[in-house]
Amino acid sequence: MSQDLTISDEKKALLADTDRFLTLFIDDEQYGLDIDIVKEIIAMMNTTPVPKTPDYLQGVMNLRGNIIPVVNLRKKFGMVYKETDDRTAIVIVSIEGTNIGFIVDRVEEVLAVEKTQFSKTPNFDTAIDSEFISKMVRTEEGVVMILDLKKAFDQDELAFFESLDEEDDDE
Repeated sequence: MSQDLTISDEKKALLADTDRFLTLFIDDEQYGLDIDIVKEIIAMMNTTPVPKTPDYLQGVMNLRGNIIPVVNLRKKFGMVYKETDDRTAIVIVSIEGTNIGFIVDRVEEVLAVEKTQFSKTPNFDTAIDSEFISKMVRTEEGVVMILDLKKAFDQDELAFFESLDEEDDDE
């Protein structure tokens, strides 16, 4: 029994008009990350603190021989501290070629979004600075704020994260 795995022209057109996002929660707010920058999702694990670094840098972790900086998004966005639990995860993303882990309260799903569902980001009072939100998506359940994590860091911070990765490459 063979299945026809070809994609119809109609489905190809629909897929071309669709973006995909990993949805996650920080506190009770739902956010999304472009699936193209997400490398993997892992359960919360121990990190090693790095002296004289910003408060939001939880530390670094050794992931299969790679040193990955781990950012606590709650601290980065000025949100109230919460103990980790069995739903807490680390989402590994690539920003300008550097892998960085982000601690989130929980990961939800991969959401396929048609371009017609996007809205511009209004200036309003959310738990995080709205400059980190690139767009918003209307869903049946509500609104998902799409994060632009690159905008959450200045060039010095990104250079520091990259230097951690380079130290790992020198070994």
